[in-house]
Amino acid sequence: MKLNNKIGYLLILPAMIFVMIFSLWPVFQSATYSLFDYQLNDQTKSRLSISNQYNLELFQETNRYLNFYLDSEKETATLEQSKEKIDALLQKINAYETDILSNYGEEKVVKISEDEKNDLEAFAQTVIQSINEIYALNDEGFAIEEDVLAVTGGYDSSMIKPNFIGLNNYKQALKDTRVRTALLNTLVFTFFSISLELVFGILLALIMNKAMFGRGLIRSLSLIPWAIPTVVSALIWLYLYNGSSGVVAMIFSKIGLISKPTDLLLTSTAAMGAVILADVWKTTPYMALLLLAGLQTIPNTVYEASAVDGAHKLQQFFRITLPMLKPSILVALLFRTLDAFRVFDLIYVLTGGGPGGKTETISIYAYKAMFAQTKFGYGSALTIIIALCVAIICYFYIKVLNVDISSRE
Repeated sequence: MKLNNKIGYLLILPAMIFVMIFSLWPVFQSATYSLFDYQLNDQTKSRLSISNQYNLELFQETNRYLNFYLDSEKETATLEQSKEKIDALLQKINAYETDILSNYGEEKVVKISEDEKNDLEAFAQTVIQSINEIYALNDEGFAIEEDVLAVTGGYDSSMIKPNFIGLNNYKQALKDTRVRTALLNTLVFTFFSISLELVFGILLALIMNKAMFGRGLIRSLSLIPWAIPTVVSALIWLYLYNGSSGVVAMIFSKIGLISKPTDLLLTSTAAMGAVILADVWKTTPYMALLLLAGLQTIPNTVYEASAVDGAHKLQQFFRITLPMLKPSILVALLFRTLDAFRVFDLIYVLTGGGPGGKTETISIYAYKAMFAQTKFGYGSALTIIIALCVAIICYFYIKVLNVDISSRE
């Protein structure tokens, strides 16, 4: 028995490794990034650091530019004193660089102690002070003072200070009004889309479960919306919602849902409704497919016995179908919640989160924070918040439905 257990663990080992690599590892990476002020557009924060580091490559580049600009200033200088001071400064810069490189070798980024950090900062201040003294001579030949002083900023950028900030990204997210708005939009979208999909999914599953002519064809055709890629589906609906030529926009305008066709994606309520409608059209067949599998596990003898006892169709639905369909409903709700709460592509194509952020979900905000603003630390914190929200919702489903799937035979 013990040997069989070990063989079982051995058989599932490849699957566990696959899950750890492609599921757990990205979550771990996101959780790690969320603890740092990780920003790709800032050289001092473009890597994870818990100790002082120094970018020797940028340090050398800064010195090369200073050599080039100061040599140019020396050639155009009219005062001998200016030339002497430039020569002295260049010798100091090059000698210090040689000394630094001899200590650290050919590494591009090195860890430094607090004393080394202070020494490098003191050197940078000395260079800047010397440059200011040179330009204080008011030599008429000087022409690129602003460029020289701008280059010295490279010394500050070379210093990589620790960017570990712990839970500060999460604290910032809790105070961010845009996060609260995005979460509310996500909850509204998830609640209404899943509610409608559940109702229509049950109706569609009941139809597909009926013994009728052409049932296989009906099942195949009903899955077409779900089979269409989300981006393609979103582009189709974007055309239908077009204010000048969209059929759906014109119909909604005619029946009074919107004042004019162009308002459909330009007003907050209409835009959210349009997004929900597109999502319901696409994913209702998926919900129906999951529920259909559950319906087919319910024995016909149960319905026959209830009919003998005088139960009509409505009573059979609420007393037999729904209670016995609970496990399938739970699975369908879990899958759709996982998908709907992190919705991105559909809304991104249709509205981009507009108008005015009224359809911006937490996933879209996380994307903008990470890739538009390159704030990978803050964006990673938002993705972890999404994961926590989904976990809470799934726990709520399990408690409310009170289903023990493992006990069902």
